[in-house]
Amino acid sequence: MKTLLPAKAKTPLANPQPPLNLFDVPDLAALQARLGYDFRDEGLLLTAVTHPSVAHELGAPVQHNQRLEFLGDAVLQLALTRELYERFPGFSEGPLTKARAKLVNRRSLAVRGRAIDLGQHLVLSRGEESHGGRERSSALADAYESVVGAIFLDGGYDAACEFILREFSSVFGEVSALPELDNPKGELQELLQAKSPTAPKYHVISATGPDHDRLFQCTVHHAGVELATGSGKSKKLAESEAALAALKKLREEQTAV
Repeated sequence: MKTLLPAKAKTPLANPQPPLNLFDVPDLAALQARLGYDFRDEGLLLTAVTHPSVAHELGAPVQHNQRLEFLGDAVLQLALTRELYERFPGFSEGPLTKARAKLVNRRSLAVRGRAIDLGQHLVLSRGEESHGGRERSSALADAYESVVGAIFLDGGYDAACEFILREFSSVFGEVSALPELDNPKGELQELLQAKSPTAPKYHVISATGPDHDRLFQCTVHHAGVELATGSGKSKKLAESEAALAALKKLREEQTAV
């Protein structure tokens, strides 16, 4: 990376940066190629990759990425929420919220940042650089959200959404199955009672093994129909597994309709 002034924008910068000639400024063209998006205002992209530590080290007002991070977080949430809502019509609010959290937690966003080599394009203070800031998960996650915010301001929601869905297309398969639930029996009851006031019923059909290592098998029924079976080291675990299996089956049936 060369030490130079910010690259000249394709149009007059709507968000011009003061000269950062004391810091390593990235090759914005290379970064845009990695993003698959060409900025009309490259100043937005430069701001998105500028770490707040730069302003602290210069002791002068420098546009950094905290505000864009705030915006990008909201855009990410909206785009992924809509995609999950449309992909999984059988999921209630609880599982959808858990699936979204799996996609947009800090670790996940840092992984996405590393996948596009975002760290090598960050503008960092000397102190942040010396302490491994280019690989710091928090810095990568923040910059990733900031890039989303920058694309939103530069190209609008459709451009940002296209970028997000392209970026996350490979990981949507990880949430194609039912997200892990804290209360699968409650989720199953909520799903069933949306159509019928009858609550599901659980029956232990077997208990095998010695007293210190029992294995229970359980079935779950609704309106006289067996939905699924589950097993576990206790009745409670067996019932939970049966509820999870029933939820998966019912949601697959709903999606197929």
